[in-house]
Amino acid sequence: MPSTHRRKLPISIQTFSDIREGNYYYVDKAPFIEELVNQKKYYFLSRPRRFAKSLLLDTLRLPV
Repeated sequence: MPSTHRRKLPISIQTFSDIREGNYYYVDKAPFIEELVNQKKYYFLSRPRRFAKSLLLDTLRLPV
């Protein structure tokens, strides 16, 4: 049986660039984020600690 390359799970990875450059699994939620942004409302991210709030915000950050 040929060996297949499996991507790693991004456990404790806090930045989008680290996920991309480290070849980790990533589920693209851009269509959902775009929908939230286009509604032009404020949102409170009430997810538990260590539940990717920082990663979501890092993903949305515009490049410098």
